[in-house]
Amino acid sequence: MKQAVFILIMLIPAASGAQQKTADCYCTDKSGARIELGETICMSVDGRQFMAQCQMSLNNPMWREVSPACLSS
Repeated sequence: MKQAVFILIMLIPAASGAQQKTADCYCTDKSGARIELGETICMSVDGRQFMAQCQMSLNNPMWREVSPACLSS
């Protein structure tokens, strides 16, 4: 009887359609401005400039180098 009650209690959240909150993930630039996932910016680190994209890695937002030089117009 205790096992049946335990199983029913465990199934209630799944049956009620309980939804989990998702984290709002984004990167920040050197001024603290919000940069959305997938956006690309020119970064300057240790005197070197390169294009970097905001990406996810192991559930954490991070900057990944996508080009060795910044684009110029």
